[in-house]
Amino acid sequence: MQLVGVRGVSKVFANGVEALANVSLDVQAGEFLSVLGPSGCGKSTLLRLIAGLAEPTTGTIDWSDDKGRADLGFVFQEPTLMPWATALANVALPLKLRGVAKSEREARAAEALDNVGLKGFMRVWPRELSGGMKMRVSLARALVVKPRLLLMDEPFAALDEITRHRLNDDLLELWQASGVTVVFVTHSVFESVFLSQRIVVMSARPGRVSADLAVTTPYPRSQAFRTSAEYAAWCRQASSRLGEAMAA
Repeated sequence: MQLVGVRGVSKVFANGVEALANVSLDVQAGEFLSVLGPSGCGKSTLLRLIAGLAEPTTGTIDWSDDKGRADLGFVFQEPTLMPWATALANVALPLKLRGVAKSEREARAAEALDNVGLKGFMRVWPRELSGGMKMRVSLARALVVKPRLLLMDEPFAALDEITRHRLNDDLLELWQASGVTVVFVTHSVFESVFLSQRIVVMSARPGRVSADLAVTTPYPRSQAFRTSAEYAAWCRQASSRLGEAMAA
Protein backbone atom coordinates (compact mmCIF):
# COMPACT_ATOMS: atom_id res chain seq x y z
CA MET A 1 0.00 0.00 0.00
CA GLN A 2 1.28 3.45 -0.89
CA LEU A 3 1.98 5.69 2.11
CA VAL A 4 3.09 8.89 0.38
CA GLY A 5 3.42 10.01 -3.23
CA VAL A 6 5.68 12.71 -4.60
CA ARG A 7 3.99 14.13 -7.70
CA GLY A 8 5.88 16.29 -10.20
CA VAL A 9 7.75 18.15 -7.47
CA SER A 10 10.18 20.94 -8.30
CA LYS A 11 11.95 23.25 -5.88
CA VAL A 12 13.56 26.59 -6.73
CA PHE A 13 15.03 28.57 -3.84
CA ALA A 14 14.78 32.33 -3.46
CA ASN A 15 18.38 32.74 -4.69
CA GLY A 16 17.44 31.10 -7.98
CA VAL A 17 19.02 27.68 -7.31
CA GLU A 18 16.90 24.90 -8.80
CA ALA A 19 17.28 21.97 -6.41
CA LEU A 20 14.70 19.56 -7.82
CA ALA A 21 12.98 19.24 -11.19
CA ASN A 22 9.77 17.28 -11.75
CA VAL A 23 10.45 14.54 -9.18
CA SER A 24 7.85 11.78 -8.87
CA LEU A 25 8.06 8.66 -6.71
CA ASP A 26 5.89 6.48 -4.50
CA VAL A 27 6.82 5.34 -1.00
CA GLN A 28 5.16 2.07 -0.04
CA ALA A 29 4.09 1.38 3.54
CA GLY A 30 6.66 -0.67 5.43
CA GLU A 31 9.41 -0.50 2.85
CA PHE A 32 13.04 0.57 3.20
CA LEU A 33 13.73 3.04 0.40
CA SER A 34 17.09 4.74 -0.15
CA VAL A 35 17.57 7.91 -2.16
CA LEU A 36 21.03 7.75 -3.73
CA GLY A 37 22.77 10.60 -5.50
CA PRO A 38 25.78 12.91 -5.57
CA SER A 39 26.21 15.73 -3.07
CA GLY A 40 24.09 18.75 -3.96
CA CYS A 41 21.51 16.86 -6.04
CA GLY A 42 18.57 17.80 -3.80
CA LYS A 43 18.25 14.61 -1.72
CA SER A 44 18.01 16.49 1.57
CA THR A 45 15.62 18.99 0.02
CA LEU A 46 13.35 16.14 -1.02
CA LEU A 47 13.23 14.82 2.56
CA ARG A 48 12.45 18.28 3.92
CA LEU A 49 9.59 18.64 1.44
CA ILE A 50 8.14 15.27 2.48
CA ALA A 51 8.46 16.31 6.12
CA GLY A 52 6.71 19.62 5.49
CA LEU A 53 9.76 21.65 6.52
CA ALA A 54 9.62 23.38 3.13
CA GLU A 55 7.06 23.73 0.36
CA PRO A 56 7.52 22.65 -3.26
CA THR A 57 7.62 25.33 -5.93
CA THR A 58 5.46 23.11 -8.11
CA GLY A 59 3.95 19.67 -7.61
CA THR A 60 2.41 18.02 -4.56
CA ILE A 61 3.18 15.63 -1.70
CA ASP A 62 0.17 13.31 -1.43
CA TRP A 63 -0.56 11.14 1.63
CA SER A 64 -2.67 8.00 1.59
CA ASP A 65 -4.92 9.24 4.40
CA ASP A 66 -5.76 12.34 6.39
CA LYS A 67 -3.12 11.62 9.06
CA GLY A 68 -0.52 13.10 6.72
CA ARG A 69 2.68 13.97 8.55
CA ALA A 70 1.24 13.42 12.03
CA ASP A 71 3.26 10.25 12.62
CA LEU A 72 6.68 11.16 11.25
CA GLY A 73 10.23 10.97 12.63
CA PHE A 74 13.30 12.73 11.22
CA VAL A 75 16.99 11.92 11.80
CA PHE A 76 19.22 14.70 10.50
CA GLN A 77 22.84 14.62 9.34
CA GLU A 78 23.93 15.90 12.76
CA PRO A 79 22.52 14.49 16.02
CA THR A 80 21.23 17.97 17.07
CA LEU A 81 21.04 17.01 20.73
CA MET A 82 20.43 19.54 23.51
CA PRO A 83 23.80 19.75 25.33
CA TRP A 84 22.18 20.71 28.64
CA ALA A 85 19.93 17.62 28.73
CA THR A 86 20.68 13.96 29.41
CA ALA A 87 20.23 11.29 26.78
CA LEU A 88 16.93 10.35 28.41
CA ALA A 89 15.67 13.95 28.38
CA ASN A 90 16.72 14.40 24.75
CA VAL A 91 14.79 11.31 23.68
CA ALA A 92 11.76 12.26 25.77
CA LEU A 93 11.51 15.76 24.26
CA PRO A 94 9.05 14.93 21.42
CA LEU A 95 6.74 13.30 23.95
CA LYS A 96 7.02 16.29 26.28
CA LEU A 97 6.03 18.57 23.40
CA ARG A 98 2.99 16.36 22.83
CA GLY A 99 1.92 16.72 26.44
CA VAL A 100 2.69 13.14 27.51
CA ALA A 101 2.92 12.74 31.29
CA LYS A 102 6.45 12.66 32.72
CA SER A 103 6.32 9.08 34.00
CA GLU A 104 5.09 7.73 30.66
CA ARG A 105 7.49 9.75 28.51
CA GLU A 106 10.49 8.72 30.61
CA ALA A 107 9.45 5.07 30.44
CA ARG A 108 9.04 5.25 26.65
CA ALA A 109 12.34 7.16 26.26
CA ALA A 110 14.14 4.54 28.34
CA GLU A 111 12.67 1.79 26.16
CA ALA A 112 13.75 3.62 22.99
CA LEU A 113 17.31 4.00 24.30
CA ASP A 114 17.36 0.32 25.19
CA ASN A 115 16.21 -0.54 21.66
CA VAL A 116 19.19 1.32 20.14
CA GLY A 117 21.70 -0.29 22.51
CA LEU A 118 22.06 2.53 25.06
CA LYS A 119 20.34 1.04 28.11
CA GLY A 120 23.14 2.08 30.47
CA PHE A 121 23.49 5.63 29.14
CA MET A 122 20.18 7.26 30.09
CA ARG A 123 21.68 9.79 32.51
CA VAL A 124 24.73 10.59 30.37
CA TRP A 125 25.28 14.06 28.83
CA PRO A 126 25.81 14.42 25.06
CA ARG A 127 29.42 15.62 25.59
CA GLU A 128 30.19 12.24 27.17
CA LEU A 129 29.00 10.26 24.16
CA SER A 130 30.89 9.18 21.04
CA GLY A 131 29.68 10.23 17.60
CA GLY A 132 28.00 6.87 17.05
CA MET A 133 26.29 7.03 20.45
CA LYS A 134 25.00 10.53 19.75
CA MET A 135 23.48 9.29 16.52
CA ARG A 136 21.86 6.40 18.38
CA VAL A 137 20.27 8.92 20.76
CA SER A 138 19.01 10.89 17.76
CA LEU A 139 17.55 7.71 16.27
CA ALA A 140 15.88 6.82 19.58
CA ARG A 141 14.37 10.32 19.74
CA ALA A 142 12.87 9.86 16.27
CA LEU A 143 11.50 6.41 17.09
CA VAL A 144 10.08 7.22 20.53
CA VAL A 145 6.90 8.64 18.98
CA LYS A 146 6.40 5.35 17.10
CA PRO A 147 6.29 7.00 13.66
CA ARG A 148 4.87 5.30 10.61
CA LEU A 149 7.44 7.12 8.44
CA LEU A 150 11.09 7.62 9.39
CA LEU A 151 13.11 10.08 7.30
CA MET A 152 16.91 9.78 7.60
CA ASP A 153 19.22 12.35 6.02
CA GLU A 154 22.70 10.80 5.65
CA PRO A 155 22.79 10.10 9.39
CA PHE A 156 25.93 7.95 9.37
CA ALA A 157 28.03 9.82 6.78
CA ALA A 158 30.45 11.36 9.31
CA LEU A 159 31.11 8.11 11.19
CA ASP A 160 33.99 5.67 10.78
CA GLU A 161 33.34 2.56 8.70
CA ILE A 162 33.15 0.12 11.63
CA THR A 163 30.63 2.25 13.50
CA ARG A 164 28.67 2.86 10.32
CA HIS A 165 28.39 -0.86 9.58
CA ARG A 166 27.23 -1.55 13.14
CA LEU A 167 24.58 1.15 12.95
CA ASN A 168 23.41 -0.14 9.56
CA ASP A 169 22.98 -3.60 11.11
CA ASP A 170 21.07 -2.21 14.08
CA LEU A 171 18.89 0.00 11.89
CA LEU A 172 17.75 -2.99 9.85
CA GLU A 173 16.87 -4.87 13.03
CA LEU A 174 14.84 -1.90 14.31
CA TRP A 175 13.10 -1.48 10.94
CA GLN A 176 12.09 -5.14 10.81
CA ALA A 177 10.94 -5.17 14.43
CA SER A 178 8.89 -1.96 14.22
CA GLY A 179 7.44 -2.14 10.70
CA VAL A 180 8.19 1.57 10.21
CA THR A 181 8.56 2.90 6.66
CA VAL A 182 12.06 4.31 6.07
CA VAL A 183 13.28 6.81 3.48
CA PHE A 184 17.06 6.96 3.81
CA VAL A 185 19.22 9.53 2.01
CA THR A 186 22.81 8.54 1.22
CA HIS A 187 25.58 9.13 -1.30
CA SER A 188 27.08 5.69 -0.58
CA VAL A 189 26.33 2.95 -3.11
CA PHE A 190 27.48 0.31 -0.62
CA GLU A 191 25.21 1.55 2.17
CA SER A 192 22.19 1.86 -0.10
CA VAL A 193 22.56 -1.70 -1.40
CA PHE A 194 23.03 -3.20 2.07
CA LEU A 195 20.01 -1.47 3.59
CA SER A 196 17.40 -1.12 0.90
CA GLN A 197 14.56 -2.89 -0.79
CA ARG A 198 14.53 -0.09 -3.37
CA ILE A 199 17.09 2.50 -4.43
CA VAL A 200 15.90 5.68 -6.13
CA VAL A 201 18.86 7.15 -8.02
CA MET A 202 18.94 10.93 -8.43
CA SER A 203 20.70 12.92 -11.14
CA ALA A 204 22.99 15.88 -10.44
CA ARG A 205 21.30 19.22 -9.70
CA PRO A 206 18.58 19.88 -10.44
CA GLY A 207 17.74 16.51 -8.97
CA ARG A 208 15.55 14.19 -11.01
CA VAL A 209 14.70 10.52 -10.59
CA SER A 210 17.03 8.74 -12.97
CA ALA A 211 16.48 5.11 -11.94
CA ASP A 212 14.48 2.97 -9.52
CA LEU A 213 16.35 -0.22 -8.60
CA ALA A 214 14.77 -3.08 -6.62
CA VAL A 215 17.30 -4.96 -4.45
CA THR A 216 15.69 -8.39 -4.16
CA THR A 217 18.11 -10.05 -1.71
CA PRO A 218 16.00 -11.19 1.26
CA TYR A 219 16.47 -10.08 4.85
CA PRO A 220 18.08 -10.47 7.31
CA ARG A 221 21.30 -9.20 5.73
CA SER A 222 24.46 -9.93 7.68
CA GLN A 223 28.20 -9.43 7.41
CA ALA A 224 28.24 -12.45 5.11
CA PHE A 225 26.13 -10.51 2.60
CA ARG A 226 28.63 -7.62 2.64
CA THR A 227 31.38 -9.95 1.46
CA SER A 228 29.32 -11.96 -1.03
CA ALA A 229 29.45 -11.99 -4.82
CA GLU A 230 25.75 -11.12 -4.82
CA TYR A 231 26.39 -7.92 -2.87
CA ALA A 232 29.24 -6.97 -5.20
CA ALA A 233 26.95 -7.51 -8.21
CA TRP A 234 24.23 -5.28 -6.72
CA CYS A 235 26.82 -2.60 -5.94
CA ARG A 236 28.09 -2.68 -9.54
CA GLN A 237 24.55 -2.30 -10.82
CA ALA A 238 23.75 0.59 -8.49
CA SER A 239 27.08 2.24 -9.28
CA SER A 240 26.36 1.95 -12.99
CA ARG A 241 22.95 3.57 -12.56
CA LEU A 242 24.51 6.35 -10.51
CA GLY A 243 27.16 6.93 -13.17
CA GLU A 244 24.47 7.17 -15.84
CA ALA A 245 22.51 9.65 -13.69
CA MET A 246 25.54 11.88 -13.17
CA ALA A 247 26.35 11.85 -16.87
CA ALA A 248 22.80 12.69 -17.97
